[in-house]
Amino acid sequence: MSQYTYRTQGVCSSRIHFDLDGDRVSKVSFDGGCNGNLKAISILVDGMTVDEIESKLKGNLCGFKNTSCADQLAKAVRRAYEEEHRA
Repeated sequence: MSQYTYRTQGVCSSRIHFDLDGDRVSKVSFDGGCNGNLKAISILVDGMTVDEIESKLKGNLCGFKNTSCADQLAKAVRRAYEEEHRA
């Protein structure tokens, strides 16, 4: 199991922390952002695969922004997964 921290771009939260075990994501937490909503997202995605998270959250927008904290999570877990499987 590997622990990751992802620096977000274009959203209120500044970082996303999570564990990745194979393709399963757990222990998601956000620094900053909409506290209640992000706690709920963290609970809902716990134990999901990278593909499941990406299929549900990728492309989700926040207001007039071209991304959201949920979209940033999808990008973060995909990037971490790809880094682990490059070699």
